[in-house]
Amino acid sequence: MPEVLDIERSSFEFAWTEEDFLCCLRQRNCIGMVAEYNHSIVGFMIYELHKSRLHILNFAVDDAFRRRDVGDQMVDKLIDKLSQQRRKEILLEVRETNLDAQLFFKDQGFRAVRVLRGHYDDTTEDAYVMRYCLDEHDEAMGFMPSNRIDKYYTDPIQNDSYDSYEDAA
Repeated sequence: MPEVLDIERSSFEFAWTEEDFLCCLRQRNCIGMVAEYNHSIVGFMIYELHKSRLHILNFAVDDAFRRRDVGDQMVDKLIDKLSQQRRKEILLEVRETNLDAQLFFKDQGFRAVRVLRGHYDDTTEDAYVMRYCLDEHDEAMGFMPSNRIDKYYTDPIQNDSYDSYEDAA
């Protein structure tokens, strides 16, 4: 926990306390994830499981490990938990002034979908709700569902997208 708290304090002006982390992680639907390098914690994520979505509550990477794919890998692991049958989206709130986080999540495929006016207790700052939706991401990436029929009857115009998907799979 000390490494997580150090990353939290160096990342945020209004940092969570140890009690905030413990209170959150005691809930049945809250999960913590850490990224390690040489047996040291270099990033963390706290998220909630809901019936149809995942909700990122807290996310940070040590300054020395930013822009080194640590955050990308944590988000990728979370995206891997999505499925067409159950949880299809990830939501999070990001402070209006946290441009680095906004750009990071945008690069991961998230979109700002709503503004929460005066969302935070510690300031009058607004929050942006950002959303990653599996369906929208699949469409944007040219995803075509694979089944035994569409292998033989694909639209020739979309065939390039299908071939790209097959190569990636």
